[in-house]
Amino acid sequence: MRHMLNPLDFSVEEIGQLLDLATDIMHNREKYAHVCDGKKIATLFYEPSTRTRLSFETAMLNLGGSVIGFASADSSSASKGESVSDTIRVISCFADIAAIRHPKEGAAIVAASKSSIPVINAGDGGHQHPTQTLTDLMTIRTLKGRLDHMTVGLCGDLLFGRTVHSLINALSRYEGIRFVLISPPELRVPDYVREMLDKKNIPYKEVMSLDEAMPELDILYMTRVQRERFFNEEDYVRMKGFYILDREKMKKAKPDMYVLHPLPRVNEISVDVDDDPRAAYFRQVQFGVYVRMALIMTLLGVKKPC
Repeated sequence: MRHMLNPLDFSVEEIGQLLDLATDIMHNREKYAHVCDGKKIATLFYEPSTRTRLSFETAMLNLGGSVIGFASADSSSASKGESVSDTIRVISCFADIAAIRHPKEGAAIVAASKSSIPVINAGDGGHQHPTQTLTDLMTIRTLKGRLDHMTVGLCGDLLFGRTVHSLINALSRYEGIRFVLISPPELRVPDYVREMLDKKNIPYKEVMSLDEAMPELDILYMTRVQRERFFNEEDYVRMKGFYILDREKMKKAKPDMYVLHPLPRVNEISVDVDDDPRAAYFRQVQFGVYVRMALIMTLLGVKKPC
C-alpha cells in the first residue's frame, strides 16, 4: 500500500507515468468512466477548500466511484476532540482511499501511519500540497512540452505557500531548472528550501521586483498572500497588495510564458489578464481533475483499461 504525502514520494519516472496516465484520461474520459465502480473516497477536510476537495470528489465520480467525508472540522468528530489517528482508523472501515487536508503540518503523515487505506495529503499547513504540485507539473508539461531546461519564477507569499514549497522540491529533480524567487523580505522562502537548492547546486536568485524578472521567465507561478497564515491583520494588509500582475506587466513577458496560480486569487492577478492566452490558471484547475483521477487509480492499483 502506498500513500502520497510528499511530491518526492514518487520517482521522476513514476511521475512521468502518472502524467502519461492523466493525459490519456484527458483524451479518453469515457474509457475510464467505470474503472472504480464500487470504490469510495473519503475527503477529510479540516480546512476550507473549494478546488481541491471538489476536484478529488469529481475525480472519483468520473471514475465511477462514490464519495463520503466532511468539508470542515466543525462538521466532524474533531469538534468533539477526536484525534486524526482515531478518525482515519474509523474512515478506513468505510472507504477505500482518503484525501486529508489539515492546518497542522505533518497531520497527513500521522494519518498514514495509522491508516489501513491509501492516504493522500491534500495540504498540511504551510508544508506540502503534493496533488497541487502534480497538477502544476501536468500543466507545465502540457503547455510547454517539457519539465526541464526552463526558468521558473515564483511570486508572492513564498514563506507560507505550501504549493510553492512542493513545486520547488518537485522541479528541482529535472535538468536545467532555474528559479527566480520574487517576494518581499518578510515572505522569502524558508531556510530549508534555500538549503536544499544550495545542496543540489540548483541556480536561483531572490528578487523583489516582478517587473525586472518578467522578461526572463518561461513560467510565472503567482500566489496569494494567505490571511489565514498571518498572526495579525495589520501585517496581512501591508503585504497583500505587494504584487499585482496586470496587462501592462504581461507586455514584458515572453510570448510563450505561461502564468499559473493554485487559486483562489485575491487581487494578485488582475482580471484583465484572464483573456491573455498565456493565462493558464483556469486550465490548471481542469488538469487537476485528470491528475487526481490518475493518482486515485495508481494508489488503488486499478489497471488502465484497454
